[in-house]
Amino acid sequence: MAIKKLPDKCPLCGGNKKKGKTIFTVDLGFGVVVVRDVPATVCSQCGADWIEDAIASKLEEIVNDARLKHRIVEVTTLST
Repeated sequence: MAIKKLPDKCPLCGGNKKKGKTIFTVDLGFGVVVVRDVPATVCSQCGADWIEDAIASKLEEIVNDARLKHRIVEVTTLST
């Protein structure tokens, strides 16, 4: 199985992409979920970020849990 290599240049601004962390937020309508320290690929020039599928699945679980508990504010840090 071949490993997919991500382009080193940001498709939005042409800046360099590098591994980093981002903050993921979701407005649920009745509340807000904020997840800090999310591993991502981040553009060093414009700050655009890309989250891998496995991390996105974990974020979905966090959001669904907050939705089920009807949290008004949920702030957490992603533990990978």
